[in-house]
Amino acid sequence: MEYPIKYIFRMTHIDNIGHILKAGIVHATSPLASSDFKSIGDTSLIASRNTTRLENGKTIGDYIPFYFGYRTPMLYVIQHGYNNVPKQEAQDIIYIVLRIQSLIDAGLKWGFTDGHSRNNLTKFYEGIDLQHINEVLKASDIFERQWSKNDDTDIKRRKEAEFLSETDVPAALIAGYVVYNEAAKNKLITAGIPEGQIVIRPDYYF
Repeated sequence: MEYPIKYIFRMTHIDNIGHILKAGIVHATSPLASSDFKSIGDTSLIASRNTTRLENGKTIGDYIPFYFGYRTPMLYVIQHGYNNVPKQEAQDIIYIVLRIQSLIDAGLKWGFTDGHSRNNLTKFYEGIDLQHINEVLKASDIFERQWSKNDDTDIKRRKEAEFLSETDVPAALIAGYVVYNEAAKNKLITAGIPEGQIVIRPDYYF
């Protein structure tokens, strides 16, 4: 069965790709973590995740977060340098793409939220399959391009639903990469990524 929501996306700086190819997508506290990792997110938000507890007693920071879609509010902040977040050029931001089913088949420990993980309205889910992810989340919310609507003030929260991996994710599970332009694609090819795994999609950016 084909599901509308079947991929997850992890945004990272292009300078991190070399380490990710060797170690995978790992926690900041993982033995495989790199001291040279270049963060592109909101550091205050990242820190707050370490104290925000989920229903299972773990903190959000115990998980590696992924989005179910692209062109997210956080990407908008990163590209414009808002909220004291260092501005990043689009060609320096890479989407790492994984199939949800691949992570499930690999036996990774995971869960997901139905909205922004630090919002009080958001619920956390674990121990269910891909079919039920698509029952809880709506693709129309995840891929909505406008999140400021007078008739739906909750759309921004729902668009920021997260897939959360409790386990480090091996590089072998990466399905592909999305980049902004040819220059970014060539840099990934130089890093050793097959050209067939790289897609140029400027519409995934602002």
